[in-house]
Amino acid sequence: MGTPVPRVACALFCQTPILTEIGSYRCRNWMPRWDIEAGLFRHHPEKPSSVSVEEIKQFPTVDRRRNPGVPSEQREAGEVAVFQELGKALTSSLQLDQVLRTIMEKIDEFLRPDNWSLLLLDEPKQELYFELAVGKASQALKDVRVKVGQGIAGWVAQHGEIVIVPDTSKDTRFFGKVDEKTKMETRSIVAVPVKFRDTCLGVIELINCVGPEGFDPRDLKLLEALSDFAAIALENARHVKRIHELTIKDDCTSLYNARHMGFILDTEIYRSQRYNYEFSIVFIDLDHFKQVNDTHGHLVGSRLLGEIGEALKTNCRLIDFAFRYGGDEFVLLLPQTSKDNAINVARRLHKLIRETVWLKAEGLNVRLTPSLGLAAYPSDSKSKEGLLHLADEAMYLVKNTDRDRVAAANMGILPMEGSATGEAAG
Repeated sequence: MGTPVPRVACALFCQTPILTEIGSYRCRNWMPRWDIEAGLFRHHPEKPSSVSVEEIKQFPTVDRRRNPGVPSEQREAGEVAVFQELGKALTSSLQLDQVLRTIMEKIDEFLRPDNWSLLLLDEPKQELYFELAVGKASQALKDVRVKVGQGIAGWVAQHGEIVIVPDTSKDTRFFGKVDEKTKMETRSIVAVPVKFRDTCLGVIELINCVGPEGFDPRDLKLLEALSDFAAIALENARHVKRIHELTIKDDCTSLYNARHMGFILDTEIYRSQRYNYEFSIVFIDLDHFKQVNDTHGHLVGSRLLGEIGEALKTNCRLIDFAFRYGGDEFVLLLPQTSKDNAINVARRLHKLIRETVWLKAEGLNVRLTPSLGLAAYPSDSKSKEGLLHLADEAMYLVKNTDRDRVAAANMGILPMEGSATGEAAG
């Protein structure tokens, strides 16, 4: 197999193969064995197991969906074909949906659950959400979230262990709210963690697929292997996303960078031309920022830029874009915003920056004033270069006079009156 994908977030994706080891020893020649006295699956003693499986009892209302008449040789060939197909998907595409779609098809083809789902972990919120849901009432799961530790899936995400529940009515961990949402009856559950090394990325959950004879150990082995492929695909997708973010975002402020600004501006000009929209851009330069670096050092200066960048994001609409243009300069792009509304926004941000006491948590209490310039499409210019030039020129008109003011293209420095309020453009 290939070299494992490194977990270092900023590692260059092109330096490591896509395919990684499939979960330590899961896919090697071992088979879980049924321990009659203990009432659970046991692995070979030389391979310690992390699987925690509930006692399997007869469940008369559910029949296993696999055709028992299929010869073992034919079944083995089918499973080998599954791994080959997934391996090709992993090594030929960085598209997460392609790999997950293949896994989805194979779970349905081989295991035939009534419903099944892939829940992914939202790490900041410590919640599971349904990335994929297959079966009846799957659409009802779109907005459902399950806290880590809640229900069977939440327990599996928290402990990183497989759980087989043949009768949910006898398991205190079962979370009935999902059934209330879907109007379905969950009688049995098989839940497998999707783990990359020691990190749980999500849970694969199969509903109503435990038959009278329990859950076939060979099915369990196949399901674990599929979860490993899902983990590899998810981890690769995270690397690709992180690398993409590094190419479009500024490390210091987490705002978009100047390179990405050019792309967004081109997109917005095309959109505004097509739908006859207006939009505006605002340049912001921090006055005498060099004094902060000279007095407190460049690390403090970088933290101050980060704090101001966060304030700009917080005070923008969701459809607005904030960029770090370079040094102590920022740019805002305000879609569907007229020049008059952009002036109100610029005045509000001017007031915010000059009246805020920055780095209070560090006891530095830094105060700054900004110089702002703005231009609007199409009233001031219809080209990207023209808009950038006019907004930059308006800003430098302020910088070269008294600073601490707002100027607009073709209007000059604006009076201070009315700068106390201003609503975001609608």
